[in-house]
Amino acid sequence: MPTRDPRYDILFDPVAIGPVTARNRFFQVPHCNGMGYRDPSALAAMRGIKAEGGWAVVATEETEIHHTSDISPAIEGRIWDDRDIPAHALVTDAIHEHGALAAIQLVHNGMWAGNFYTRIPPMGPSHRAVAGDISPIQARRMDKSDIVDLRRWHRQAVARSLEAGYDIVYVYAGHNGTTLQHFLSPQYNDRTDEYGGSLENRARLLREVLEDTFEEVDGRAGVACRLAIDELIGDRGLRRDDMDELMSLIGELPDVWDFVAGPWEDDSVTSRFGPENNREDLLRGLKELTAKPVIGVGRFTSPDTMVRMVNQGVLDFIGAARPSIADPFLPNKIEEGRANEIRECIGCNICVAGDWTMSPIRCTQNPAMGEEWRRGWHPETLRRKGDAARVLVVGGGPAGMEAAMSAGRRGYEVVLIEASRELGGRVAKEARLPGLAEWIRVRDYRRDQLDRLDNVAYYFESSMTADEILTYEFDHIAVATGATWRHDGVGRTISRPLEHPPGLEILTPDDLLAGSGPTGRTVAIYDDDHYYMGGVLAELLVREGLEVTLVTPAADASNWAHNTMEQHRIQGRLLDLGVEIVTAHELDHTDPAGLVLRSVYTAQPREVACQAAVLVTSRLPNDALYLELVAQQAASVVAVGDAFSPGTIASAVWDGRRFAEELDAPPLEGPFPRNIAAI
Repeated sequence: MPTRDPRYDILFDPVAIGPVTARNRFFQVPHCNGMGYRDPSALAAMRGIKAEGGWAVVATEETEIHHTSDISPAIEGRIWDDRDIPAHALVTDAIHEHGALAAIQLVHNGMWAGNFYTRIPPMGPSHRAVAGDISPIQARRMDKSDIVDLRRWHRQAVARSLEAGYDIVYVYAGHNGTTLQHFLSPQYNDRTDEYGGSLENRARLLREVLEDTFEEVDGRAGVACRLAIDELIGDRGLRRDDMDELMSLIGELPDVWDFVAGPWEDDSVTSRFGPENNREDLLRGLKELTAKPVIGVGRFTSPDTMVRMVNQGVLDFIGAARPSIADPFLPNKIEEGRANEIRECIGCNICVAGDWTMSPIRCTQNPAMGEEWRRGWHPETLRRKGDAARVLVVGGGPAGMEAAMSAGRRGYEVVLIEASRELGGRVAKEARLPGLAEWIRVRDYRRDQLDRLDNVAYYFESSMTADEILTYEFDHIAVATGATWRHDGVGRTISRPLEHPPGLEILTPDDLLAGSGPTGRTVAIYDDDHYYMGGVLAELLVREGLEVTLVTPAADASNWAHNTMEQHRIQGRLLDLGVEIVTAHELDHTDPAGLVLRSVYTAQPREVACQAAVLVTSRLPNDALYLELVAQQAASVVAVGDAFSPGTIASAVWDGRRFAEELDAPPLEGPFPRNIAAI
């Protein structure tokens, strides 16, 4: 059995947080999950898995303290009144079962929330339009009685939190979405009374709420403060340079500080735009301003980086949201000398998309995320096989690798065959695109795990026919042969195949991923996919010296990437690179001179001259082998991943896990478990 590398011993020192003690330095900071008040059992199971995996502190998502702070349609936590306590007790019980501390992040969203559910006008430090979106709603300026009410509501929420069993209570002033930060920030606070003007005045409400919270907990829990250390908008907002003065005012009030940078999209930058620990420059030096322990995040996956941050006095706790999602057992793996088995976060932010789409959290690397209660999946432990069946997996992409790995972990004898000379499928190709290098971790983790399984064998350059497969008498066959980008333009806006006249070079992402670039200098990309592919291919071609126009029917480039909080960065980078972006135009047809478009609003035509066009529209499953096996009545054959239904890499990985989980399982009747509202 491996033992812990002594270089990492410091990560397992216990650290006091006021009256409670964390068993190590791994702190799962608050993160949203798309389950919140709607799915309490699923939420509790997910948090409990983190505690089982070795995190010393496991925190909730932001939890609304009052109905005047309603962030619908987002599904967050709520502790509006005593009726919410039982749902929170589920969470604390699940966390405590594995010896971790439970933390709750209390929030009043103020002028960030439109209060669509409660219909109560939001409030904040100033008369302003709500800041969270462009809704035609304005927040009203809080008067002194409102401030008194807010302090009372927060104290009541603290009392409920203690009754629910939380060990740490957060006072939340970060991420541009909380009333306490709005008072702190000159961006939002234009008051001239004792709660506005100077930094000391703007910090008054935060200081009062911290003092109220300490008085309410009365030594029964630790008090954390999550603080935005820089809004990253210069003099218009709170700056890192303000921290010396601010910490001189309130630096010793909480038991622990949780420092964040900017709004959420700056605190959780995708790997395409920010490496691990990309906010160290802002975190460095803050610990010198307080005697209290400090938490910080940086998408930490390397134990060496974690140790350096502690040894150099930057952090006391290794904060993590996304790495704890990708691998809830990250702390245990380091402690057990298995750091090389960490399922490293790839920084794609598909987890974040769950929150923005109001759907349960998912993860590209960890298909069990969000399924711990609904389907009974565990990120590390799979139930043992129920029979002696043999499994064949055809295709070594993300779905095939996950299917083979998970079936192998269950104890099945598995053979994985891959037609090319490397595993990874689309992941191996897409990871070569600009900014996506860390996505190769999807392949590397699974390849490493496959190599550890004596009951799994994989073979390259093996293109098997249906007839050949049937001679081997496998009991279960998973066809994971991927999908192909369409050449005919069919997608969301084009319903019938286009006939391309000669003269214009027509390409798809598959051509570029295979290294077959345009022969001409001018290229138009028609992006009807709206996720990352169109934008990243535009970046690729510009960096190869071509002139690129990106056309999209949407209002902006890579529109769905708003859900991964990177659309603004994608469009900004393309503009900086000189890409012409044509929005709100559909492709009508191609001609030898280029693309002929029509406005989505007026149907007026527009031409984009180019020598080559790249159509990023939709994909077709490579299901010929699957259909042939079905036609020959092969026993227990299924298509998985993109070969069944083209989707994201996360979807393919999830489907591979589902295949392995359902081997020897009885057919499901009805939906998965869910919490039903009581009437």
